[in-house]
Amino acid sequence: MEEESNKIRLPKATDIRAEDLQASAAAPESTLPRARPKLAQTLRVINAMVSDGVIGRYAIGGAVGATFYLEPLPTMDVDVFVAIYPEVGGLITSSPIYEYLDKRGYQPVGEAVKIEDWLVQFLAPTGPLVEEAIAQAREVAVAEDLLTFVLTAEHLVAIALQTNRSKDMVRILQFIEAGKFDADLLQQILERHDLLGRWTDFKQRFLQQQ
Repeated sequence: MEEESNKIRLPKATDIRAEDLQASAAAPESTLPRARPKLAQTLRVINAMVSDGVIGRYAIGGAVGATFYLEPLPTMDVDVFVAIYPEVGGLITSSPIYEYLDKRGYQPVGEAVKIEDWLVQFLAPTGPLVEEAIAQAREVAVAEDLLTFVLTAEHLVAIALQTNRSKDMVRILQFIEAGKFDADLLQQILERHDLLGRWTDFKQRFLQQQ
């Protein structure tokens, strides 16, 4: 399974609605929600890019990634983090991604590409934290024959803390309120990536904890 997992790898998209992500009624609470057909169609295209060697390992992050753990929230995009490596000569480029999609009729919309009904933005890692998050992403079955990768709740919180925008602070508070992350695992991630000081500041500002 490990070898198969390494073959599948990532986005940004349109409004996410409650009907687009639906939890299985018979599934335990720990099971991630299952994608409805429209999102599944987009994920099939992304997985085909993996199979065709256009991209390597990927993971869904951002607001859509958080929706796999929290209640569905309105958002204008789906962030897909992709391991993009330098080509010959050391140049890092995403042009093969857009060339591949253009040949299949998927056109750019601003910084994203519309794949089926979703806008998808392919994002390269911004540093070691995101690289680790992609490598440790959670494999999720969104349909009987469809797998995808989603950043863990702990990495979503850590990346939000590192990015440090107002909406990221709100997302962290949502994770805390929902109790959807492992505090010990988060602590280890924050230690590895020198974010403990920022975490202390966050708790003092928003939770009034010392």
